[in-house]
Amino acid sequence: MKSATPNALGIVQPQIFTFAHDQPFVMEGGATLSPVTLVYETYGQLNADRSNAVLICHALSGSAHAAGLDIAGHAGWWDDCVGPGKAFDTDRFFVICSNVLGSCYGSSGPTSINPATGQPYGLHFPVVTIGDMVAAQVKLIDHLGIDQLLALAGGSMGGMQVLEWAARHSARVRAAIPLATTARSSPMLIAFSEVGRQAIYADPNWQDGDYYGTGRRPDAGLAVARMIGHITYLSDQSMHSKFGRRLQSRERFGYDFVTEFEVESYLKYNGLRFTQRFDANSYLYVTKALDYFDLSSPAGSNGNGANSLAAAFAHAQHIRFLVVSFTSDWLYPSYHSKELVSALTAAGADVTYLDIESSWGHDAFLLEVDTMTRLLGSFMDRLAREEGVI
Repeated sequence: MKSATPNALGIVQPQIFTFAHDQPFVMEGGATLSPVTLVYETYGQLNADRSNAVLICHALSGSAHAAGLDIAGHAGWWDDCVGPGKAFDTDRFFVICSNVLGSCYGSSGPTSINPATGQPYGLHFPVVTIGDMVAAQVKLIDHLGIDQLLALAGGSMGGMQVLEWAARHSARVRAAIPLATTARSSPMLIAFSEVGRQAIYADPNWQDGDYYGTGRRPDAGLAVARMIGHITYLSDQSMHSKFGRRLQSRERFGYDFVTEFEVESYLKYNGLRFTQRFDANSYLYVTKALDYFDLSSPAGSNGNGANSLAAAFAHAQHIRFLVVSFTSDWLYPSYHSKELVSALTAAGADVTYLDIESSWGHDAFLLEVDTMTRLLGSFMDRLAREEGVI
């Protein structure tokens, strides 16, 4: 199989996979979707026995563009770790990354055209779960002719997808690398997600989700949602180091309500930039998928984790796990990963766990480049040798 490896200029072209033309895709909430489109990118070459495939799963605002340069010259969101000679060495591995259902980077979501109306779905798009995202990825992997993935890796929401694969599709997985994530969303995570959604709802330009084509987008609400979310990705120490109490373009307080502190300016800038690349309705869908995620409880339960998390991984004993958390991550604190490790150990899985000292907060899995390169590279090298991947 030929893959979409970067051309001589290093440009990566996205690919499109569409399914569920005749047989609708049934989602966990009971709704059906037809057709379903996934945008994906691949890097490297699939070997003869199709044993070197690695699926990279992106976080909330990520896309299929994980590595290399796109046609606009933008580097992939995990370019530090995916590529020739990097942790996920594309001279050895066939790396795949697809945009999730519900997002706004080409895969089916609220921005997609509803074939029944000829208009964007908006809030008529079915509510999506992490399980739905992964079920669609399974269809993609089938399409690529891959029976079993050598490894999956992802941080944050990407880590949830990794765990969903390991729990629900364990026969298709040899190794799983969940980073800075959890097996079930906490009340605090749900609370922050809801505050962000309320900011979007409160924007009059949201128009109950029917803002497409009106010339009015709920950018103010989405920007506030992103500002709230971005705070959770940082840590107290990193904010002190990066901003302190420094003023922006002033030497003393103005005693007014103009943006004064550097941290204020930074958040406003990031909120504005986010509105230029993401869709408000997609933000609603993806954060709701995070809220629903709980591998310890069946779908539709009260989410109290009464059922054993270990039972979710009862068929994952053959999977090698590398679980990584970060000491300053207060969005997905280390105890979430420790609880996961205990459940995996109880299920009889092969688990390596590292709680890495870092001041970067939740974003550490993207920012601790040297540490992650060494750690992931070593794990993948050992896995490839043990699995006989040349």
